[in-house]
Amino acid sequence: MTKAKKSTLKVLGADVAALSQSQQDTICLTDIAKFKNPGHPDDVIRNWLRSRNTVEFLGIWERLNNPSFNPVEFDGIRMQTGLNSFVLTPKQWIEKNRSGGPRVERWLLRRHLRPQ
Repeated sequence: MTKAKKSTLKVLGADVAALSQSQQDTICLTDIAKFKNPGHPDDVIRNWLRSRNTVEFLGIWERLNNPSFNPVEFDGIRMQTGLNSFVLTPKQWIEKNRSGGPRVERWLLRRHLRPQ
């Protein structure tokens, strides 16, 4: 395994952490969300994950790139998106769909920039 190379991207004046390792690029969604809401970037990410468009995108990506993807569980999530009571965290996404990404840590977008 090669050592991870850390760098910082400047996006609209904000610093966004990036990580490259083994032909996989990762960016920090938390840093991007801090641009929108510095005090509560986790709220920005949760709201993003509530969007039907986001959930549909993640579902398509997982079907194409994740052999362990759980399509039955995904259909249940997809049907709930858009409802006022619907909440989805990155950790819940991973647990429910046996997802390999996004990683639940500071690095939330993994393999999405350059799929294998």
